[in-house]
Amino acid sequence: MPLSYTQNMEDYHLSLAFAGQEQGFYIDVGAGHPVADNVSLWFYERGWRGLVAEPIPELAALYPKIRPRDQVYQGLIGRENGMAEFFHVDRLHGFSTTIQNHADVAKEFGAVYQQMHLPMTTLAQLCEKNKIDQIDFLKIDVEGAESDVLAGNDWTKYRPRVIVAEAVTPGKGEPAWDAFEPLLLANGYRFRLFDTLNRFYVAEECPDLWERLPSERAPWDAVTHMYEIGRAPEQANHPDHDLAQKLTRGFWANLPNLSDAQLRECLLHAGAQDPSIQAIGTETLRLALGRIACGYDGGQV
Repeated sequence: MPLSYTQNMEDYHLSLAFAGQEQGFYIDVGAGHPVADNVSLWFYERGWRGLVAEPIPELAALYPKIRPRDQVYQGLIGRENGMAEFFHVDRLHGFSTTIQNHADVAKEFGAVYQQMHLPMTTLAQLCEKNKIDQIDFLKIDVEGAESDVLAGNDWTKYRPRVIVAEAVTPGKGEPAWDAFEPLLLANGYRFRLFDTLNRFYVAEECPDLWERLPSERAPWDAVTHMYEIGRAPEQANHPDHDLAQKLTRGFWANLPNLSDAQLRECLLHAGAQDPSIQAIGTETLRLALGRIACGYDGGQV
């Protein structure tokens, strides 16, 4: 079965609408991580390309390394051009938003946020600047600010064929589409699917897509879900298991060659505590790296 990367099979539902289309262009607003819970990756790996808008710097920086065909805008999309406040939720980055009371919900899940001042542009300005003339689908996931993104478009010039917008309140799941649905209906879009999280709309000039996009959510077992394949080195059913095994062995063998800065970054990503970080640069740690590596670098034959 195909692998769905998304939270709620958004990519699979879109794939049914665009079945047989080998090339296409998407705009992914609030793109998040380039792989995990990502709506547009399904299409990227099948030859499409697009423009991703992601305000969190460390997430936006991953796209050129993992998805080099995509254009990346690291900033906010809203009603106007300028600067705006952004609430970056640590750890649970999916709660990050321009609306503070929605960011406050993350505290109920044990997360905190930091306030940032970031550039904001409108969807119309973004399309004009990047010379975009056709959009197959527009996906919006901005934790309650979907109406702001849609309000900044020029619907006479830039008409995505399909629009997917998160339609419930962050962390609460309460209906929130009244904030943007009237605008879409007034500009020639027809509601087609509510998957319990997002609402899908199709441009009235695209009846073929309307017919192919399901009106009800597909069965959950129609795809393999990202959470089912686990971590690549640990799960034999992961599509990249063999490669991950080779890379893991190579990484262990190369441990003594890593710089102190690289070791620090590895330990920080692993959530290591102060004692491990403080050991960097010591003879004790270097010997420990040698003992780990000798089972893989040919020393322990």
